[in-house]
Amino acid sequence: MNTTPVTASPIADHPVVSETEWMDQRRSLLQKEKEFTRLGDQLSAERRAMPWRRIEKDYVFDTPSGRRSLAELFAGRRQLLVQHFMLGPGWPQGCPSCSYMADHIGGMRPHLAQRDVTVLVVSRAPLAEIERFRERMGWDFDWVSANGNDFNYDFHVSFTPEERATGQVHYNFGPSPARGEEAPGISAFYEGDGGEVFHTYSTFGRGVEAMMGTYDMLDLMPKGRDEREVPNKMEWVRHHDRYEPTGNAGSCCHPEP
Repeated sequence: MNTTPVTASPIADHPVVSETEWMDQRRSLLQKEKEFTRLGDQLSAERRAMPWRRIEKDYVFDTPSGRRSLAELFAGRRQLLVQHFMLGPGWPQGCPSCSYMADHIGGMRPHLAQRDVTVLVVSRAPLAEIERFRERMGWDFDWVSANGNDFNYDFHVSFTPEERATGQVHYNFGPSPARGEEAPGISAFYEGDGGEVFHTYSTFGRGVEAMMGTYDMLDLMPKGRDEREVPNKMEWVRHHDRYEPTGNAGSCCHPEP
């Protein structure tokens, strides 16, 4: 499989102009960027205005500190951000694209904590398998196992053999082709005064790019993301300890529109 960067020489596709013309075009683009920012602010406000739903089921997770309820995972804060990480029981390693997401957590954690947010990673693999992969990757964020509960199934990021046998599963808020037993996602929760937990938001497919800050940086660069037009655009992504010196790679995930 060819995973070399797509754009060999961006110079051939771009005119070279004077500083004056460059500034004129940059100012024109700036107006569109400002409009995009304002639309993003509006969308974020609408997201926060969404109604909440009360979590009725008593989910209990396996953690390095013992069995913990969902409410106990907030760690004294009101808000909980969950990455649904694709690591199923018996898998030799976690999904490379989910790992790409998780690589960004370390730098975000202290800042999110200051804004009353606890970050948590949840997978369906048993805790021992999670810990083995976490040690290899050198991560220190909180990562718990939903192996003994229905959390992943209820949030439609894990799929039973019976579901997959139909050829379609419920993912990203609708029917989706069955591609595997796990899928990526992000969910947000809030804990009320009485210990009640509310589900406030979830996003799937390309929505998980919210945790992929590297993409934002690549979008600023001349070659951009430099991904091939294939169903699995993230084929270049590998675990951070598996990149070849040239940066070429392969991946297992398939974010969708």
